[in-house]
Amino acid sequence: MEQVIPGVRGAAPGAGNATLEWWQQEGKWFSYGGHAIFSRMAGQGDPVVLLHGFPTASWDWSRLWPMLQQHHSLFTLDMLGFGFSDKPALYDYSIEDQADMFEGWIAGLGLKTVSLLAHDYGGSVAQELLARDQEGLLPFSIARVGFLNGALFPEVHSPLLIQKLLGSPLGGLISRGLTRRTFERNFRRLFGPETPPSRKDMDDFWYLLTYNNGRGILHNLIHFMEERRCHRNRWVGALQKAEQPMRLISGVADPVSGSAMARRYRELVPNADVVSLRNVGHYPHFESTGEVYRAWRDFCKQSE
Repeated sequence: MEQVIPGVRGAAPGAGNATLEWWQQEGKWFSYGGHAIFSRMAGQGDPVVLLHGFPTASWDWSRLWPMLQQHHSLFTLDMLGFGFSDKPALYDYSIEDQADMFEGWIAGLGLKTVSLLAHDYGGSVAQELLARDQEGLLPFSIARVGFLNGALFPEVHSPLLIQKLLGSPLGGLISRGLTRRTFERNFRRLFGPETPPSRKDMDDFWYLLTYNNGRGILHNLIHFMEERRCHRNRWVGALQKAEQPMRLISGVADPVSGSAMARRYRELVPNADVVSLRNVGHYPHFESTGEVYRAWRDFCKQSE
């Protein structure tokens, strides 16, 4: 199934008043392996767990948040090494470890059934959780999964040069020496031509990236690109074997994981459900919130 939505761009109603300071103040903290993890919860209704991408944080969901919380209980967190959560310098960061954290957190909250809405790095975490679900290892069930742009199929992922450098032997130097100017020049390339981030948006993204020495560990976090290649059969297999309804909401102007990723999804996933957003880049939920909300709302109705 293929849908193309031209739609209206922009933030969710009421989201304009949200600030990064408010997002942090409304958060809750829990401990994972002795590290402090930042989380957010709100709303009422069917539980939805939101998984953010690299190199950003749960703040990415702030524009979609007020729309979703009208119909759902929402749960999100800053993964270890991201946003307001701890960023230990000496740590073996991995997708599997992040999945362990989500699994324990969801179980600890007493949630029996959840839907997942995942972006980028979070998409790989969702794939691992799906694989565990298929193995009967999760203490909860997954009702449905929504994917936003991300490297679900590593063979068609096109990382930016800065990402390749971070993953190279020079990664530590590149990470520690990253400047605001270099970050902004590369980060803006990820957005669609009609939906660039504002100066205030860039201030917030940079603040979250550098919070608690975040620059110093980027070369450790970027190992997820190699993980995707190593676990390709397991994680792609999880998509192909999934019994839950799944939908890919794809910003096709994304130079990293846009139209080529959507084509590969249609090729490899049975009965592929894809919603394509024209002129939207790598961050559809931030760039074109209304379209993403409608695509998710319609998906939930169809899969009830």
